[in-house]
Amino acid sequence: MAMNCNPKDEVDGGPPCAPGGAAKTRRPDNTAFKQQRLPAWQPILTAGTVLPTFFIVGLIFIPIGIGIFVTSNNIREIEIDYTGTEPSSPCNKCLSSNVTPCVCTINFTLEKAFEGNVFMYYGLSNFYQNHRRYVKSRDDSQLNGDPRALVNPSKECEPYRRNEDLPIAPCGAIANSMFNDTLELFLITNDSDPTPKPILLQRKGIAWWTDKHVKFRNPPGEGTLEERFKGTTKPVNWPKPVYMLDSEDDNNGFINEDLIVWMRTAALPTFRKLYRLIERTDDLHPTLPAGQYYLNITYNYPVHSFDGRKRMILSTISWMGGKNPFLGIAYITVGSISFLLGVVLLVINHKYRNSSNTADTMAF
Repeated sequence: MAMNCNPKDEVDGGPPCAPGGAAKTRRPDNTAFKQQRLPAWQPILTAGTVLPTFFIVGLIFIPIGIGIFVTSNNIREIEIDYTGTEPSSPCNKCLSSNVTPCVCTINFTLEKAFEGNVFMYYGLSNFYQNHRRYVKSRDDSQLNGDPRALVNPSKECEPYRRNEDLPIAPCGAIANSMFNDTLELFLITNDSDPTPKPILLQRKGIAWWTDKHVKFRNPPGEGTLEERFKGTTKPVNWPKPVYMLDSEDDNNGFINEDLIVWMRTAALPTFRKLYRLIERTDDLHPTLPAGQYYLNITYNYPVHSFDGRKRMILSTISWMGGKNPFLGIAYITVGSISFLLGVVLLVINHKYRNSSNTADTMAF
């Protein structure tokens, strides 16, 4: 049935009348949703609803924050800076380019034993792995073992795409700047015995499982790893090709875990990356007993040119990961502020409610 045309609607901005008296309309359907008649609920903020909310948040957040903070403080951690910029540092001699390779030794003491598995990290400061061009300077297809990308890397790898007219494997600035210091840890059992005890450092199990088994793969083939990388060359700053990173095939080439860890770029200029794992051998003895240790460093990685710093970190972990007091402090701060606001609002509400009751009594 045709709609009647009302000229008044046309004057008021409605749809123009069509020939024959019929008019087209853009009016939405007469439903609760399209006419915005859905039922709604809006809380009324009163002292009876707001004050308990503040107190409940405070009473929940403060104990959680204390628990997280105490857990973080129970994690054992020690940092050894071995940049060598200080003249008294044993690694100061390694800043000279004439000394290669350079080995330096730093003695330190563990005041308390480290229980459970211990993680050894290397840390860098003032190193911007989050730079846009640096982050993009890689070829994930090549790292995944694609034969075509192996001989023809992505242009994103420039200027570390080819060298001496051969494709670089792995290409890009990230791989070219891979951390290559060697860290060794020794325990001095007693002063009378000059022979130190080497600490076993596990070089496997430091990379993410998905990276090791999904994202990084060696080129396919039946020959040796060297044959599969034939026709490529090493990155410019590397002392040896990628197929010589490790003596074991399951940790060599693109699936070398040191390479995999380095290729996962950090978001901040000061960061740490997992270097080795020290596993607990039995429940009767601590993994690292308290005592004298020394760190043997083969100093290869230059940081002095960009005012960077290098450090070695030994740390245990808990259910919440490594040592990080920030989360606990954040929970305690939010809970304390919420509880304090609840107290302030309670006092204000009590004061003004009494004033209102007094005024009503006087008026009566």
